[in-house]
Amino acid sequence: MSKQNNTQSSQNMPPQLALWPMISAYYVPQLIYVAAKLGIADMLKDGVKNCDELATATAANARALYRLMRALASVGVFAEKEQGYFALTPVAVYLQSDIPDSIRWAAIMFAEEQYKAWGELLYSIKTGASAFEYLYGMELYEYYAQNPEPGEIFHKAMTSIAITREDAAIATGYDFSSIKTLVDIGGGRGSTIAEILKANPTMKGVLFDCAPALESAKDLIEAEGVSQRCKFTVGDFFESVPSGCDAYILKRILHDWDDERAITILKNCHRAMAKNGKILVAERLIPLGNEPYAGKLIDLDMLVMTGGSERTESECRSLFERAGFQVTKIVSIQSDMSLIEGIPV
Repeated sequence: MSKQNNTQSSQNMPPQLALWPMISAYYVPQLIYVAAKLGIADMLKDGVKNCDELATATAANARALYRLMRALASVGVFAEKEQGYFALTPVAVYLQSDIPDSIRWAAIMFAEEQYKAWGELLYSIKTGASAFEYLYGMELYEYYAQNPEPGEIFHKAMTSIAITREDAAIATGYDFSSIKTLVDIGGGRGSTIAEILKANPTMKGVLFDCAPALESAKDLIEAEGVSQRCKFTVGDFFESVPSGCDAYILKRILHDWDDERAITILKNCHRAMAKNGKILVAERLIPLGNEPYAGKLIDLDMLVMTGGSERTESECRSLFERAGFQVTKIVSIQSDMSLIEGIPV
């Protein structure tokens, strides 16, 4: 059947049948997760291998693993070259561990604690609170701090292809030339501040986060050649942030928190910044209307995982106003991210 006919068939499908692909959509992500967890793509990087060999290497049941690989091949992840022999496809390449833009760690992250927390979505909808905290008895970042293995997977996932491209887009999509010292609030492993400093050779930077995050950032900052212009400061943005600097950037920070805690972070920046300073907030802005937008689903992920939310432009403006800032500019950085500039009033 042609692609055109497939499309027509889907459009003509009775509504009750159209729901079936939606309610079974978790099948494929779970298949990918198992392959990622077992490291199958790493084993195939040098060429075709028999499924029995893969089963031995992964301590898996040979017949069950074959069924997994056959199913993945049917959706374009891996290819069965002859019966029982599998190879990488252009998609499966990105499930390898040590290549640029690897998706392996994200595939694992989404299918472990995050998948279990989404099983409690009903709790979040009924209460407006984090299902993750309900399930695990602590907030997400506290959990990662106490559980180094999933914490490491999380950090690797966060430095994958989308994040790297976001940082480059921010560095080139906004005019930072007037900023002498930029503080990256909750900057994690430092990829954002590194990209901005590389694009602005006279700027100085401060990477502000908890101690474990900063420890993991040192190698990246050194490798990017900006260590002489980047200071590391340990702290908690709910308590205070480095003072006296002329600009503060929060990339994908506010969406982790409910309105009251987001305002607390913004107020701490307001209190700390130098006269004529500015705040820069990089977030998705949820559009109005019924059009598909990934941020509408990610918004629910934030609710489930942290109790936070993605926000509309008017909701972001309200946060700024309540924290003592005036929005002065909104720059579209890429399709799902905007940089919101504000000044204290």
